[in-house]
Amino acid sequence: MSSSSVKVSSSSRETEGSSSSGSTTTTTKISENVATLNKLPTTAIDTFGNEFEAPNVSLMEILNAIPKHCYERRLIQSLHYVFRDIAAMAIIGWVGMTYIPLVESTFLRFVLWNVQAFWMGCFGFGLWILAHECGHSAFSDYNWVNDLVGWLLHSYLLTPYFSWKYSHARHHQSTGHLTKDTAFVPYTKEEFIRSRSATASKISEITEEAPLRTVAGLLFQQLFGLHAYFLTNASGQAYPAYSKLYTSHYNPVSPAFEKKEFWGIIASDIGMIITMTCVYYWAQTFGLWSAFINWFVPFIYVNHWLVFVTFLQHTDSSMPHYDAHAWNFVRGAAATIDRDFGFIDEHIFHRIIGTHVCHHYVSRIPQYNAREATVHIKKVLGKHYRYNGENMWVSLWKTARSCQFVEGDNGIRMFRNTNGIGVKPNDDKL
Repeated sequence: MSSSSVKVSSSSRETEGSSSSGSTTTTTKISENVATLNKLPTTAIDTFGNEFEAPNVSLMEILNAIPKHCYERRLIQSLHYVFRDIAAMAIIGWVGMTYIPLVESTFLRFVLWNVQAFWMGCFGFGLWILAHECGHSAFSDYNWVNDLVGWLLHSYLLTPYFSWKYSHARHHQSTGHLTKDTAFVPYTKEEFIRSRSATASKISEITEEAPLRTVAGLLFQQLFGLHAYFLTNASGQAYPAYSKLYTSHYNPVSPAFEKKEFWGIIASDIGMIITMTCVYYWAQTFGLWSAFINWFVPFIYVNHWLVFVTFLQHTDSSMPHYDAHAWNFVRGAAATIDRDFGFIDEHIFHRIIGTHVCHHYVSRIPQYNAREATVHIKKVLGKHYRYNGENMWVSLWKTARSCQFVEGDNGIRMFRNTNGIGVKPNDDKL
């Protein structure tokens, strides 16, 4: 995702409205004119019948509310988290490979191997988040350090670093925009109908989705969603003139990218090839089981955590998506939600779950300053700040059942479903 920045002259600091992509920095043009903001549609009815009111605050108000020191990036502190997470994975792997084979009970060994892989996957996702910080230039003041560390970490986890960086910045630039956002773009009502039945003319003609189908969809999403996105741009913007494989993050001439990003995508592909080669020699040298339990299973966990977290950050029955005429950057960034994942988020996932609203307003604020910045952002956003402290596994199920597509006739579209949950979809115009 490419970047956009906003210069806050009153505080003599430069901040970003989205992530930096090195040489592809553009300026987000956001109107600060209150009269213009007031002309935009402001209300809609969410999935459960509550009135949603779009924020009408200015970006400048939000940025100026954040203390200056929150923007400071400290390389040593950032590197400390990288080495800590690598050390944790190495120690867990060494302890597991040394002592678990000594356990006589087959069942207990199975349990312990899974415990090992789970915690390695948690710290692996922590490393993924740090690489993500690199892509946003939140890791340090040095672009070459950001890109080197980010490329190494993401490549190890089979994420194409530069490709992701470019598309992810565009997501930040256009969050919540139905035709420009690049991730977790929901179906419109019309698209949902077409996806379920080529002959359907009304939502009422589509059978309600069985819970078992929801379970199957969630399993596929959690295990394969990330790489479906990389390979076919799944859940991103559609490019009807091209095949899904042609729009892949691995294709340097994909229409999802600009020509100047060609070599970055090549570098991303090279990083992944190097990783797969290293894993092959790992298996040849130390055995297939060592590579499987210490790399592949944690890698699957990383995929799960990434989709789990990002899906719930951008999908909720209370959150809108906007047509072009109703969207602006402040509204889009507020169309995200902070959630609570307790100790794991605070100490292993680097606060990515609980500070995501802040991350969308100023993605160059490092994770260790994001909690404090969030406190000040909440004061400005007030009722427009979104937080849900519900158990996230419960939220995953509820969201999958209630958030199937969006509809709305004033440019603010809210989630609806065919499962009989909440407000019934309006199909009179079909």
